Amino acid sequence: MEDKLVTLAIHTYEKAQILKTILESEGMEVFIHNVNQIQPVVSAGVRVRIKESDLPHALRIIEATQFFKEDEEPSADDNVKKILIPVDFSDYSMRACEIGFEYASRIGAEVMLLHAYYIALMPSSLLYLGLGQDAFDDESVRIAYDRMQADLKNMVSVIDHKVASGELPEVKYNYIIREGLPDDEIIAYAKEYRPTFIIMGTRGKNRKNLDLIGSITAEIIERTKVPLLAAPEDITFENLKEVKNIAFATSFNEHDLVAFDRFTKLMNSYAPNVHLFNISTSKDEWDEIRLTGTREYLKKHYPDINIDFTVLDSGELLDAVDKFVREKQIDVIALTTYRRSMITKIFNPSIARRMLFHSNTALLVIPEYGK
Repeated sequence: MEDKLVTLAIHTYEKAQILKTILESEGMEVFIHNVNQIQPVVSAGVRVRIKESDLPHALRIIEATQFFKEDEEPSADDNVKKILIPVDFSDYSMRACEIGFEYASRIGAEVMLLHAYYIALMPSSLLYLGLGQDAFDDESVRIAYDRMQADLKNMVSVIDHKVASGELPEVKYNYIIREGLPDDEIIAYAKEYRPTFIIMGTRGKNRKNLDLIGSITAEIIERTKVPLLAAPEDITFENLKEVKNIAFATSFNEHDLVAFDRFTKLMNSYAPNVHLFNISTSKDEWDEIRLTGTREYLKKHYPDINIDFTVLDSGELLDAVDKFVREKQIDVIALTTYRRSMITKIFNPSIARRMLFHSNTALLVIPEYGK
């Protein structure tokens, strides 16, 4: 059977040519499609396509060369693995710390706790201009700031006690406070810190309306370029080594294969069962044959992973996911996010965001390369 072509990436013409050169130097056949033959340099959405059998090798090359990273971002120190944990001093923030410390210990990473706060009476721009001192002297602002400092000190004290007692592994960790809108500050700091993984706590689905960090987590999911674990407070595991079943959502898109490769690297020190499932309940589009084919492809390239699949029931997607999660005793749902326009974000919330506000199951969100 002829080896079919798959789309590895979509880039500008210039970047597509660079990637083509890199892959061809490794002995792969590379094809560029959608090029404007009259003015190729102004083409948008140029597809870089390769043989399906070359995909795992190409993914490893891309990760090794860090080709998909944005040009303006500083280069990261690949020898230092980092876990970023945004906290708001809640019980579910502490749960995120427990998961993060165990994961950091397992992969040899350091941990950074980040608390971002915003006090409307004390905008940074006014302070820089020397116009905000009166606001800072306001008693309510002082009380809020002092409470935040006390909460942070208390959280650090609890963590140190858990480490001393053996409840948490001993890892290198630090903390930082940033003033500004939390979602903006988390994204900005992630670009500076360059973490391997972001772990955030959220409330359960029945309390989302009262939950600040839950809505912040939803915003981070839309914007992050870093894999993120959103852990509701009612999850049944205390750390990832207790996770037995992970569901991996697929739309049978090449992006999902890239995401699965990143997923295996994140979880390579654990051995959960992986259940593939389709993120649609339209029988005309998603069927058992395609899931079977995806499973066989992944089993061939990742033989050490126990992979099964489930075709979701017809009907409302999130209801079908709930039933699937209960029946298969799923601990974590893993899925990738795709680049989407602002209008699409407003009028058609992503699957990841919808699941975050619907489910008590942890979400492992793997951003698209080059998002």
